[in-house]
Amino acid sequence: MFKFAHIGDCHLGAFRDEVLRGLSLESFNKAMDICLSEKVDFILITGDLFHSNIPDMDVVNQAVIKMRELRETGINIYVIYGSHDFSPNQTSVVDILNSAGLYQKIGQGKIVNERLKLESFKDEKTNTVLVGLSGRSLGLEREYYEILDRHSLENIRGFKIFAFHTAFDELKPAQLARMDSIPISYLPKGFDYYAGGHIHVRLERDIPGYAFIRYPGATFGYNFTDLERFAKGEKPGFYIVSFKDEIKGIKFVQTDVCEYLLKEYDMSNKNSVQANEELYEQIKNLEVDKKLVLIRIIGELSGGKTADIHISNLKNVLRQNGAIYADLNRRLLSSREYEGVKVQGKDISEVEHRLLKENIDAMKITVPYLKGKDGVKIAIELLEVLRNEIKSNEKKREYEARIIKDALQTLKLKEVLE
Repeated sequence: MFKFAHIGDCHLGAFRDEVLRGLSLESFNKAMDICLSEKVDFILITGDLFHSNIPDMDVVNQAVIKMRELRETGINIYVIYGSHDFSPNQTSVVDILNSAGLYQKIGQGKIVNERLKLESFKDEKTNTVLVGLSGRSLGLEREYYEILDRHSLENIRGFKIFAFHTAFDELKPAQLARMDSIPISYLPKGFDYYAGGHIHVRLERDIPGYAFIRYPGATFGYNFTDLERFAKGEKPGFYIVSFKDEIKGIKFVQTDVCEYLLKEYDMSNKNSVQANEELYEQIKNLEVDKKLVLIRIIGELSGGKTADIHISNLKNVLRQNGAIYADLNRRLLSSREYEGVKVQGKDISEVEHRLLKENIDAMKITVPYLKGKDGVKIAIELLEVLRNEIKSNEKKREYEARIIKDALQTLKLKEVLE
């Protein structure tokens, strides 16, 4: 009997906040330690090991130390790109660590006679055949799936795993309706296990021809929405799969590293002064010691501005009462007195998507792919590029050149007229 671990969407380095960044690394280390104690034969990471293709080097160093610990015990690690740690125009840290022998990157292939032929990789210890197709930003992996030589993959003999980082039309959860997806028929049939990543939601399906499709979700997540799901009861974690000639058992192992507290307060029909007073009275009595606290403030104020809500003061109250981290979200709070532009959304990404969707077609753009649904996708990716911060070992001009190069690639432009 053999065992392997299926881990997805670690997003190491995603958070700017030091506490959240530390918790993210702690959850990753917990997953690695469980793999050691369970004596798994190999680990498969299905994309977005890191949150960007060039993450903070301190985060990389800590992750390398832990993965090296496993490698020295004889546990092999296999990785595919995710949509975040892939870069179309420069070397990713995933490639660097692969070249250093820390793990084996799978998902390589070449186009022959207009068909994509993926390379298979055999784990010598277990004779498992691993095949993968990495994720691409903006769902560009669809193009690869459309030309994938599925016939040759279906003819592979032995115990085999197909790793992917994408969503499928037939499996996509309702809350992820906006996410790009492809038909399940694009997958090759007859694999013993389908190891997914990307959707950040734990999902288990068995479909004729595609047995054991599994998404483990995220080990910690990378935004308010992920953390909120955990606060509501979903558990972060990964799978440990037992097998010989076929799957014998699959168990989900949790990687939660803290307790959560989620509260929602409706401030409708109160002015900003009343809202501040009530929020203070409510929050100061919460049991928050050693908890990650998420507060949603919703409703429509009768007077005053939403900006009058003293978020920093309320956070200080929570920290003084022992919260390890506090996030107060007022994006669903509006004011009757200051209507302005109302944009509803649970988190920043949803607000951005709504704004872009509502306004991009009104802009005078003559390039077709920059309008409509495709234009929204490109604009969102461009925002992600522009959010990239300068690295500790990067000069300003190198940083600027990198951002310009990535922006041009995102906009599908090869040159800029000076």
